[in-house]
Amino acid sequence: MNAPGRSFRTSASVAACALTLVGLLQAASPGPTARSVAPEPAAAAAPSWMGVFGAYVRHDGSNPGSFTILMNQDYWGLHAEVGLRINGGSWTTESMAYVGNDAGNSVWTHTPAAPIAPGSTVEYYFHGYDNWGANVWDNNGGANYSHTAALIPSAKAGMGAWVDGGDTTFRVWAPNATTVAVAGSFNAWSGTANPLGSDGGGHWSVDVAGDQSGETYKYVIDGTLWKNDPRATAVTNSVGDSIVADPAAYSWTSFSMPGWHELVIYELHMGTFNDSPGGTPGGWQSAISRLDHLQDMGINAVEVMPVAEFAGDFSWGYNPAHPFAPESVYGSPDDMRDFVDECHQRGIAVIIDVVYNHLGPSDLDMWRFDGTSTGSYGGIYFFQDWRATTPWGDTRPDYGRGEVRSFLRDNALYWLNDFNCDGLRWDSTVNIRTQNNGGGGSIAEGWTLMQWINNEIDSAASWKISIAEDLQNNDWMTKTTGAGGAGFDSQWDAAFVHPIRDAVIEATDANRDMYAVRDAIAKIDNGDHLDRVIYTESHDEVANGSARVPEEIWPGNAASWYSKKRSTLGAALVFTSPGIPMLFQGQEFLEDGYFADTDPVDWAKASTYSGITDLYTDLVGLRRNFGGKTAGLRGGNVNVHHVNNTNKLIAFHRWDSGGSGDDVVVVANFSGTGYSSYNVGFPSGGTWKVRFNSDWSGYDSGFGNWTAYDTTASWGAKDGMSYNANVGVGPYTVIVLSKD
Repeated sequence: MNAPGRSFRTSASVAACALTLVGLLQAASPGPTARSVAPEPAAAAAPSWMGVFGAYVRHDGSNPGSFTILMNQDYWGLHAEVGLRINGGSWTTESMAYVGNDAGNSVWTHTPAAPIAPGSTVEYYFHGYDNWGANVWDNNGGANYSHTAALIPSAKAGMGAWVDGGDTTFRVWAPNATTVAVAGSFNAWSGTANPLGSDGGGHWSVDVAGDQSGETYKYVIDGTLWKNDPRATAVTNSVGDSIVADPAAYSWTSFSMPGWHELVIYELHMGTFNDSPGGTPGGWQSAISRLDHLQDMGINAVEVMPVAEFAGDFSWGYNPAHPFAPESVYGSPDDMRDFVDECHQRGIAVIIDVVYNHLGPSDLDMWRFDGTSTGSYGGIYFFQDWRATTPWGDTRPDYGRGEVRSFLRDNALYWLNDFNCDGLRWDSTVNIRTQNNGGGGSIAEGWTLMQWINNEIDSAASWKISIAEDLQNNDWMTKTTGAGGAGFDSQWDAAFVHPIRDAVIEATDANRDMYAVRDAIAKIDNGDHLDRVIYTESHDEVANGSARVPEEIWPGNAASWYSKKRSTLGAALVFTSPGIPMLFQGQEFLEDGYFADTDPVDWAKASTYSGITDLYTDLVGLRRNFGGKTAGLRGGNVNVHHVNNTNKLIAFHRWDSGGSGDDVVVVANFSGTGYSSYNVGFPSGGTWKVRFNSDWSGYDSGFGNWTAYDTTASWGAKDGMSYNANVGVGPYTVIVLSKD
């Protein structure tokens, strides 16, 4: 036979050959009487052309596909073969079988005995000949044909990498790629051994044999671009490799989310919550050892600052590089699950802080993920115009692109489902719905993204809370999506924290504005007191040029009498005003200075200022009605009925249904002058008992223990109420009264 590289015959030479062969065959044919049987019919003419009838397709592992051709004569006396070379190896010649006719042309096929591995380079040519020496070739003009063996995408649903049925599936979105492979420790980091098949729509996938849990991997795009999996659920570090993680085996403790009217939130930063100065940050396991402290205080929710893998080891967490991977320096994904489960065992819900207003910007493999972009922008995951720009770089996700919206939606549900968390706190939602802290243009796609994700959460688990940090006093954030709102359940309230901090930090009594304090206490959005989270300290409020409240009151002397008195005055309003109260780590034992990701909480202060911790514990108990006498503090009603801007006192009534054990009256003295008989209005007559006095010397030996006595309210209009009574209240002190 001819060499594989031989070219096609010309039509003239083929025709001449055919005519010559026909003439020879006719001349040589014996007559009928010379044979005892009828002769085998000869081809009417030698084949003059052949061609591929069906493309090679590798359907699945048991059907490797077939090579099929036509020759332009009936099959009598004809033969066909295919020459094959796989990945540059040796040529083999395989006979093709006649399988029938098609419009007078013969059809020939060959099916390889074994599958050709997906991604293999297959070179081939076809050769046809007859019994009498005629030949015809189909070999692409002498260059031979070549193709890549078709790849089999996975039939399993999902994105990222996961183990199922003993094998491991990989799927990634790379719409501008021409080839994608997965390389990892399981295939000696080969960029060709495990190519992915196209699912359509820019998605690529493959099933890799075996359970690859714990193995590291990356995607290889177009042969040269090595990228971490955007949906990797674990990474070795922010510039390392993705890890196949299998969470299926984790056994969770049963837990029920507290009612939102019961919530008392404690914000913490995983790296500094329980750590020692120097070395690496703290982590999930070290944090677990401090959970008993929170349980003893009555805390029933922790809000954990962002924990998605970020650049480096020290960070607040608001620079997520790998949104689905828990930060590796804090421990493994199962360490995070341990933390959540240990919280649940203590009756503590876990709320995770998520960042969707931007990604990165550093160590961000998602940047130009499949090698394409518009101008200087970041490619498929990011806006490609002015909407990309944020205060932190040009990395705002493209909320208008379906695959990116699904990526963020899946991420939100991932923390709630895979880690059994009980809610989300969304960072800087104003930078999801607008271009620059409310200053640039509006981003309509950001608004609809928030609506969609909140609807998804409500549909799947309506008891899980979704909290916005918008800080623009925009009550549309907590309106329902049906009404056109963003659908959040609550939001951090700038209209509370700033006036209250101002009032307690101000050095001069005369400058304190009781009307601003009144408005901060009385504010209720959309008729729902749970629409806001209230606080005097958060990670933002005690950094970024500001400090802890005791530090702000007397810089360098946070343990001073003034710092203790006025910081606890502000805290008492957090627990008695309508809203969901929140503390920041260490606030309960007078942590000083300002928050930094390299400065761990000083737990020695928990002993030094144990009385201050007791004060906070008592406030938590009042808010949660542990004594059964202050139910109104969980209710939705408030009336700030007494405002004395001259002497700097304020009083307000809180209630749920009203009546004994429900109605609560709070009196707050923002001046350095104590009062032994100060008259305020009360909602009903009878004996009102002091349930809390922040000046009690048991909280601190330096407190004055000003007499705050049980009092009897008598008929007589005062402050718009029908009854009044005298109370005793010390300097910079809050007292809480209710009836049995």
